[in-house]
Amino acid sequence: MKIGSAFPGAYLKAADLNGKRVGVTIDKVEMEDIGGETKPILHFKGKERGLVLNKTNANSITFIVGSDETDQWVGKRVVLYPSKTDFQGKSVACIRVDPPQPGTAPAPPPPPVDEFADDDESVPF
Repeated sequence: MKIGSAFPGAYLKAADLNGKRVGVTIDKVEMEDIGGETKPILHFKGKERGLVLNKTNANSITFIVGSDETDQWVGKRVVLYPSKTDFQGKSVACIRVDPPQPGTAPAPPPPPVDEFADDDESVPF
């Protein structure tokens, strides 16, 4: 048992993602009191815990959705993934937000490049 599962908390944390990218659908954004500060909480369809939004993730969602109006975020899909950030001089775990990727197959690798090919006459030497 991971000890973190014994103390789940009310909000998502990076460890909850188990090192994976997780696709979610935004259900609502509500303002809640977090330690004496009112912060936006992003809630997801079918999920119990929400994500406390910081400015970085709010800006990412604004870019993904194309609007800074949180009412327009409802129903939009995003991908949550674990990452690291600097906080008070230390590297700490965090959650970041990406747009969903079209399709699921990885892109094929690029063809190899022959660095020693001498047929490129546009190189002036």
